[in-house]
Amino acid sequence: MSTDTERLIKKYPNRRLYDTEESRYITLAEVKDLVMRAIPFKVVDSQTEDDITRTILLQIIMEQEAGGSPLFTAAMLERFIRFYGDTAQSTFIAFLEQSLDLFVKQQRMLTEQMQGIWNGNPMDFWMKMGQQNMNFWKDMETSLRRSTGEEDKKP
Repeated sequence: MSTDTERLIKKYPNRRLYDTEESRYITLAEVKDLVMRAIPFKVVDSQTEDDITRTILLQIIMEQEAGGSPLFTAAMLERFIRFYGDTAQSTFIAFLEQSLDLFVKQQRMLTEQMQGIWNGNPMDFWMKMGQQNMNFWKDMETSLRRSTGEEDKKP
């Protein structure tokens, strides 16, 4: 997020969030709405000016997870915890980011293709998606090999 275009939200000691652009207090649900609408923002502690955006995003995730349809299983969360401080932590982060990027790209592509599927050959879509998946996995393998120092080794 760049600081010149992001919305500034201040968190006060009374645990209230103040949207400086709209000059009003907002709720965590409204912060979630900013995320959903892809509006860049930054949350800072009003007293220390520390960036606490991650903390607020984690609170939103906690609320979502406490709801009726959690995204993460207990086993997944246990695996995540095991990666903290592990030598593979940076590799794991890169893998997760690349995987999420691929998922978003595929979802976008699928939506676009489904809108125009009746005008063309559906097999072309699946062939293109398969090729993109292969390219992604090759790129990810190269990236992981680089991060673990195995870039010169072949499978």
